[in-house]
Amino acid sequence: MAALNVIVTLLLVVSAIVLIVTVLLQPGEANGLGAIAGGAETFFGKNKAKSMEGKLALATKVSAGVFIVCALVTAILA
Repeated sequence: MAALNVIVTLLLVVSAIVLIVTVLLQPGEANGLGAIAGGAETFFGKNKAKSMEGKLALATKVSAGVFIVCALVTAILA
């Protein structure tokens, strides 16, 4: 059980660091009042998943999921 606890703790720390870095690298969503009326949607916004922003958003979601699972497993093992 001690080895499993160490592995899960290391995964928890690594996922926390990845989560912090990916959130800090994402650009702000300061669209102003144009976002209320839908005016901020452009042609380039439709291919967002293939851009760096989309990859950062996916990495944030995955690392957040890993972080939550590792935190729960650590709480159960403790």
